[in-house]
Amino acid sequence: MELDGPRFGPASGGRADALVVLVHGLGADGHDLIDLAQIWAPAVPGAVFVAPHAPERIAGLPHGRQWFALWDRSEEQLRAGVRAAAAALGAFVAGEAERLSVPPDRVALMGFSQGAMTVLEAGLRGAVPDAACVLAYSGGMIGGDALAEEIVARPAVLLVHGEDDEVVPAAASRAAEAAMAAAGVPVRALYRPGLRHGLDDVGLAAGAQVLRGLLHPG
Repeated sequence: MELDGPRFGPASGGRADALVVLVHGLGADGHDLIDLAQIWAPAVPGAVFVAPHAPERIAGLPHGRQWFALWDRSEEQLRAGVRAAAAALGAFVAGEAERLSVPPDRVALMGFSQGAMTVLEAGLRGAVPDAACVLAYSGGMIGGDALAEEIVARPAVLLVHGEDDEVVPAAASRAAEAAMAAAGVPVRALYRPGLRHGLDDVGLAAGAQVLRGLLHPG
């Protein structure tokens, strides 16, 4: 299916000069993250923010969606699932960038939980080959052991994870950080004491700093 979702911006009211794609987690949809646009817009006032709904519905949840299924958590199935999700996201990002006349290197990817896994796959293994940065919150990397052999691009990466995450352990981001560092990715990680599976002001401020540094026209 063709992806779509809520959009915001540019806050400047002018022509778009950047694109920030917000990728939600398991059981949510694009509406779950689009409010981040208003928090981050002061850092990148020329950016359009878009939060696509994942392509797959979840049985029993009227509104919940998923980027890839978790019924089979074998490494083979997870890798196939995240690869397909990244390809779908990449096609969407390319279409949005073309529609807005935004250069590929003026694109930022942000994801939460399963969305974080999806944007790391897309940004490092080629589905979105020229992204300026990847912001991955409360997630991790599928297939991190093979990253050094499979990496296609090395965008700036910010990992943010709560030390008390009860859904995806912070160890998942630590393993991703180690894999990316070994593969030559400019990665910074922020581990938040007391934070569970969610976002906090410190992590969001760190994301705004990355966006401002890489995408602000000034």
